[in-house]
Amino acid sequence: MDNATVPSPSRLRFACGVFFFISGFGYSSWASRIPSIQQHLHLNEAQLGAVLFALPIGLMLTIPITAKMLRHFSSKRIMLVGVIAFNLLLCLPGFTTYVWQLVILLFFFGSARNIYNLSTNAQAVSIQVFYDKPIMVTFHGIWSIAGFAGAAVGYLMVSFNVATSWHLLMVGIAMLIITAIFYPYIYDEKPAVTSSTAGFRLPDKYLIKFALICFASMACENTMYDWSAIYFQKVVHPSKSAATAAFVVYMVAMTLGRFTGDKLVASAGIKKVLMLSGILITSGLLFCIILPYVITTYIAYAMVGVGVSCIVPLVFSMAGKSQSMNTGQALAAVSTVGYLGFLVIPPTVGFIAQAIGLRWAFGIVACFGALIIILVFQLKENKQPEVIPS
Repeated sequence: MDNATVPSPSRLRFACGVFFFISGFGYSSWASRIPSIQQHLHLNEAQLGAVLFALPIGLMLTIPITAKMLRHFSSKRIMLVGVIAFNLLLCLPGFTTYVWQLVILLFFFGSARNIYNLSTNAQAVSIQVFYDKPIMVTFHGIWSIAGFAGAAVGYLMVSFNVATSWHLLMVGIAMLIITAIFYPYIYDEKPAVTSSTAGFRLPDKYLIKFALICFASMACENTMYDWSAIYFQKVVHPSKSAATAAFVVYMVAMTLGRFTGDKLVASAGIKKVLMLSGILITSGLLFCIILPYVITTYIAYAMVGVGVSCIVPLVFSMAGKSQSMNTGQALAAVSTVGYLGFLVIPPTVGFIAQAIGLRWAFGIVACFGALIIILVFQLKENKQPEVIPS
């Protein structure tokens, strides 16, 4: 590669990090206003769960399309489509007045998020080639910082009774402005050429266990995005601002976990980090069920946040090193299994909560933390891929 035509690795890494920030800030801004939208549209838990299905359905149905796009076009071009659509759609949820409007909007929001998410992760894996040390978890750490910032802004907006419509409109416009400033500095790499002619494939035998771990982690992670504030309101019964603060605690813990994740992997190894993650997720969810008080639930949310922090970035990093698929295909294959957890579990929480209560629903989600522990226990240390340039 001609060094004269390639920007400095640090500039590429910074620009990519900006787009992880945009993604995290936008998504957590939406998540922080879910209770407000639930109130505005007068939805019970089961109804909210049904509505929330629309987002991951849109996301899942777009995965094969995004995989094909990444095979033929650079991730830079695809990311531009995703980030513009993502932020334009983010502007709109607060303006919905009927449930059907929100359902349609969330479907396309999920589609845009998938295009944006996969292309941004493909960018990160491509930039890894310029570094001898692992950087994937740090990119997701930036996403978490943005998530914390978005949740904190959401907390302020709720505290000052700012309408959801104006809040999300301002966020969407601000993120589009940042996109216009930093997009020219994104790495314009060419799609990798592989022997495979298929545009989309499911995980192969080597990746399937990691994909299932990703499934369980994303089930827990997205349950927290969608239901942590509502659980706090319905079970713990704090003030409205304290419920939003609980989501902030979760995001802070996830952020800290991601910024220490690369060092932990380097010193302890991937298997130990994944095992610890499963233990923290399981014990944290059980803790908030057994002791549903303000302080104990804050602690429990922090445990879950640290637990889910490293799993998905580590799985994506390993998938990107696949020898049988290019980066886009590998990420799409693992995402297909992982996002089934994103798709099925969080909305199902609403139906379970309506039938037998949120505490029981969170107890069932805790079983996915236990599944992570079981799957990691079966992994063989010497078959873990090294974090090296692809």
